[in-house]
Amino acid sequence: MPPFLYALACLVFIAIPAVAAPCPDWPTERARAEIAALQQQIDTWDDSYHRRGQSLVADELYDQSHTQLGQWRHCFNLAAPDDPLRSAGGKVLHPVIHTGLKKLKDADAVGAWLHGREDVWAQPKVDGVAVTLVYRKGRLHQAISRGDGVHGHDWTTNARKIGAIPQRLRQPVDLVVQGELYWRLEAHVQASSGSVNARGTMAGLIARSNLTVHDGVYIGLFAWEWPEGPDTLPEREAALKALGFADTTGYSQPVQALTDVEHWRDHWYRTPLPFASDGIVLRQSRRPPADRWQARAPFWSVAWKYPYAQALAEVRKVRFKVGRTGRITPVLELEPTLLDDRRIRRVSVSSLKRWEEMDIRPGDRVAISLAGLTIPRLDEVVLRSLERQDVNAPAATDHHFLSCWQATPGCEGQFLARLNWLSGKHGLALPHVGPGTWEKLLAAGRLHGLLDWLTLDAAELANIAGLGERSSTRLLASLDSARQRPFGQWLKALGLPPVGEARLDGPWQALAERNTEQWQAEAGIGPERAAQLRAFFRDPQVLALSEVLRTAGIDGF
Repeated sequence: MPPFLYALACLVFIAIPAVAAPCPDWPTERARAEIAALQQQIDTWDDSYHRRGQSLVADELYDQSHTQLGQWRHCFNLAAPDDPLRSAGGKVLHPVIHTGLKKLKDADAVGAWLHGREDVWAQPKVDGVAVTLVYRKGRLHQAISRGDGVHGHDWTTNARKIGAIPQRLRQPVDLVVQGELYWRLEAHVQASSGSVNARGTMAGLIARSNLTVHDGVYIGLFAWEWPEGPDTLPEREAALKALGFADTTGYSQPVQALTDVEHWRDHWYRTPLPFASDGIVLRQSRRPPADRWQARAPFWSVAWKYPYAQALAEVRKVRFKVGRTGRITPVLELEPTLLDDRRIRRVSVSSLKRWEEMDIRPGDRVAISLAGLTIPRLDEVVLRSLERQDVNAPAATDHHFLSCWQATPGCEGQFLARLNWLSGKHGLALPHVGPGTWEKLLAAGRLHGLLDWLTLDAAELANIAGLGERSSTRLLASLDSARQRPFGQWLKALGLPPVGEARLDGPWQALAERNTEQWQAEAGIGPERAAQLRAFFRDPQVLALSEVLRTAGIDGF
């Protein structure tokens, strides 16, 4: 059942993915403005969904945004006048009210709810749009959208074009059925594929004034309630099946303990299903008479949602990582955010251009997910802070594959990246030398140029904070071993552009004298790479480094 319709029509408990954050340190005026802006965004989402059947944001991001709004209102002691279903209600009165669903936040809450209850059943929580189907003497008389739970819109015309909805029952009876219309999927696994906007697709289809029979083939029906039917859930499902509704008994499983619930939740999360689902529903088999139902969460049914596939995270800072070749990668530092039981503190924006296009600033809230189930991934900006803080981004023109050979202001990041490459497995493969080593030497003022470490001695290392006698001896031996590395390894350590299978026999002077045409004549080297190689060997900074290596007696220079 769609979170837009159920989660907000009643008291809802949602698992908040972010680690509980303190209240924002805002003056009252800004707090009111930020809250009003978030409320306006949520109003836009609500209106689009309820009036036009268009979902502008993923359900879980909507839920988290609404939770954020509630937190801010609580922080600043502001009332909550919003009614998320004010644009949902239609003109058609439901014969039986649609109740909501209270969402339990974790296993402990589920265990507490189960305590003392009997005859409880679990079902997958189908991610679609809720509908009421009214039959008169066995014929479909009316289909009504859930709306605000009391009034909905007339969907009868479109319902007659949906093959999954029985147009005529096997017995001439009067009855009211509540269920979920869903977008049919082939062997859909929620854990790996997510909801793929199936509910939004379904909402858009059913809202059309020109739904075709062909469209209706792709719509399924999950009949989850017969309000005035037999007393127990198994009896109701068996009777609905006999009347011609699709069999849902395979998706209703008895549960007694929390372990049973956890089993079925994990099973449906990882098992191929014909629909998207965003959690499970727990139902007591017996419930009060339908005339006592209200448009709010009942005591006899609850939901336990799956882990969020996307989390809403607040941006604390924007940092820029400059790599060895001058590539600038913006990195967002986030308020610690839980996503699939992992605490995420930062996420890459992948490129400076993307960051500029997205215009992400501290205070913005972004959607993050996990790529390959492990790597944090930035998806989109969901909410923008009204206060647009200035961010000093490095200029792309200042960084390239021939920049930052010294530790000059603005070059620290790329310079360190060059040193890490030089000592790493792609370069000289120096043992016991890593990023921390270079940072210590740089902080101690022992490094200005890329090769200054070649002349370090034991006395100089002895005065560097954080380096003991044993560490200094080991480091000095490692640095000294670089002098025995072969010529080709030194070229790669300096940052020579990739040469494919080109010959690098040396010496340095011979390679430096090659022109672009000669480089391009080598196997696997095209015009662009040839130009890079020529530029590398002609660059004054590189020539100066080659002279340092010649003076140090390095082979090939």
